[in-house]
Amino acid sequence: MANPIGLFWLKDDFRIKKNFALIEATKKHREVVAFFLYKKSKYEGQEAQKWWVSKSLIEFKNKLIGYNINLEIVSIESYKSFFEKLFKKKNFSIYWNRTYEPNYLKFDRFLSENFKKNNLEFNIFKGNILNEFHEVKKNDGTPFKVFTPFWRSAEKLYLEKIPSKEKTISKCKKKISFFSKTIDEKEIIPKKKWFKKFENYWSPSEENALLELKKFIGNTITKYSDTRNFPYLRGTSKLSPFIKHGQIHVETIWEECSKVKSYGTSKFLAEIGWREFNHSLINFFPHMLKENYSKKFDKFPWEKNFKNLKAWKKGLTGYPIVDAGMRELYSTGWMHNRVRMIVGSFLVKHLLINWKEGEKYFKNCLLDYNEANNVSGWQWVAGSGADAAPYFRIFNPILQGEKFDKSGEYVRKWVPELKNVPIKFIHKPWEIKDEKILKLDVDYPAPIVIHEKARLKALSAFKQI
Repeated sequence: MANPIGLFWLKDDFRIKKNFALIEATKKHREVVAFFLYKKSKYEGQEAQKWWVSKSLIEFKNKLIGYNINLEIVSIESYKSFFEKLFKKKNFSIYWNRTYEPNYLKFDRFLSENFKKNNLEFNIFKGNILNEFHEVKKNDGTPFKVFTPFWRSAEKLYLEKIPSKEKTISKCKKKISFFSKTIDEKEIIPKKKWFKKFENYWSPSEENALLELKKFIGNTITKYSDTRNFPYLRGTSKLSPFIKHGQIHVETIWEECSKVKSYGTSKFLAEIGWREFNHSLINFFPHMLKENYSKKFDKFPWEKNFKNLKAWKKGLTGYPIVDAGMRELYSTGWMHNRVRMIVGSFLVKHLLINWKEGEKYFKNCLLDYNEANNVSGWQWVAGSGADAAPYFRIFNPILQGEKFDKSGEYVRKWVPELKNVPIKFIHKPWEIKDEKILKLDVDYPAPIVIHEKARLKALSAFKQI
């Protein structure tokens, strides 16, 4: 017989639909309490996410009231000490969905052992993923290191699964409290108010996630393979922050998108595939979270240049497409994927600054920050990751701008000091001779490095390894 109170540990699961742990808790218990653990040190260096999390907590708390479920936020110093106190209580069963970072999965094992030892009922469910990462392996049982065969195998595995019948959350008998010391969700909001701009672009909720998906399918998905590379278009789904925080499950995205048969749909679902691949990589090769996946990169002659790093962060490199991307990131907490590759390549290959510096800055600014995606993405650009871009692939920021932002619409939006620059010069403003149009190093900086020289220097550095 189930214990009288069901506890649902809320992590990145701010949704009702396909929230497997919460659904099971409400099915088995007449009284359920949801709780969120706020560990301050976990969010150090993740300022943008604090805003999204605090907004999500407010919205989800209000939603759960309709189901007679209380959402309590507990401030903790350590997960281990919190649960060690919880083990001593005997009047509950606990439910949670997996989070696919090695430390969380390791902690799941610790919790499993101790809940069993203390004779407490617990249930762990599949998290926001199509396949459990350990299910997708090569025929010889080893993990995939290349994306295409991984995704071919993962997609086949997922399609062969019998779809489970959609279950829904049940309304509880009454709303109760469980934890004695709780905090208000507003306490999580960053002290620095730079995030206020985010409110012009995002509204964190499950309803908005589903609405964005609907708009994407209706307006964009069939053209996705053509439009996804152009940052001035609404050519991508912009679902990544909602996926990261679990306002939408990837199974829901798969189900809805699969109703539209097109090449664009296949291309978009392959992006979900990259997310799955990245989670597989960090769990089978956890050293890549802190170090180079490819050990030969340990000898790479990275440079420390704080002046250039600061110019890159502030969007003052003198290369308009790079600067536009960095300013979009700071203003919106998001950056177009094509531009992420351009700014990443510029940092590691033009400036020869370690990819870890870029990874750290993105971690702080991205609303969709996900450890697996961020680390894998940066190592892909640097050439140090699995199935990475070859070292000699160095994005030319001028040509990238001319190809993917031909008219300069994206650049003019985020770098307004270039709004009067003719199209001919929009991606190479240093060629303008008329100071009435633009004064270099007054209105806009001159390039901090010269592309041709930086490229040769990078190729020389890469040859050393």
